[in-house]
Amino acid sequence: MKFFYNLERKFRKYAISNLMYYIIGMYGVGLLMELFAPGFYVNYLSLNAPKILSGQVWRIVTFLIYPPGGTNIFFNLISMYLYYMLGQNLERIWGAFRFNVYFFMGVIGHVAAALVVYIFMGDTVFLTTEYLNYSLFFAFAATFPDLEFLLFFVIPMKAKWLAIFNGIYFLYGFITGNMATRVTIFMSLFNFILFFVLTRNLNRFNPKEIKRKHNFQKQMKIMPQGGTHHKCAVCGRTEKDSPNLEFRYCSKCEGNYEYCSEHLYTHKHVEPDHPTTGNTTH
Repeated sequence: MKFFYNLERKFRKYAISNLMYYIIGMYGVGLLMELFAPGFYVNYLSLNAPKILSGQVWRIVTFLIYPPGGTNIFFNLISMYLYYMLGQNLERIWGAFRFNVYFFMGVIGHVAAALVVYIFMGDTVFLTTEYLNYSLFFAFAATFPDLEFLLFFVIPMKAKWLAIFNGIYFLYGFITGNMATRVTIFMSLFNFILFFVLTRNLNRFNPKEIKRKHNFQKQMKIMPQGGTHHKCAVCGRTEKDSPNLEFRYCSKCEGNYEYCSEHLYTHKHVEPDHPTTGNTTH
């Protein structure tokens, strides 16, 4: 999306680097608060629409300190480490600006959901950071679909399947819930829906792009034995350099250019009659 790329060029210098450091730090404060001052979060810091409209505007930020595992110390430590790794990897691949936009879009969606449900439906929903953390996982699974997690520390399962199972759970809640529940689920996860609709390259469905990739795949099939099928146009690495390295095409580039996961979002698009310039960013 051209608008988003222009926005990134203008404002990426204001992005918060290593955002997950601060988020996990806030979760740590929230955990201590839940352990030693139970009730303080709900009474003074939670996302409560009536309180916000009465003047307690700090709640639109302070609700973020709620830890992902409630008062369970062990589960909290595991969850905080998991979400830290998810966020750090997304920031590494997307860049700080895109990750900031994605995360804060989720925050805005939470606040908007609480206000809309209260103002237009007369109901009060108390949102914590649950949907926000799920949106991080969905984004990670969409970016690294084949990366495996150990379910219950034993069962290996790919990220895409875990995301699908969680998606079915939320879809079921959306279908069977009341209107307030539907609005809450939709707006709280709207950052995932909007971000990937607007920034994912939909040109891959273009017949021209489909034909180009088909021709390229035919050329790959006749490659001599011992050759490589994937090579990053920026760093030159192939699947032989790292078996876990993922490669994807960029259909915004003119020609058959393929990039590794580290440079997919940071390379400079190749325009007609302009050769690739190597490791440069947008």
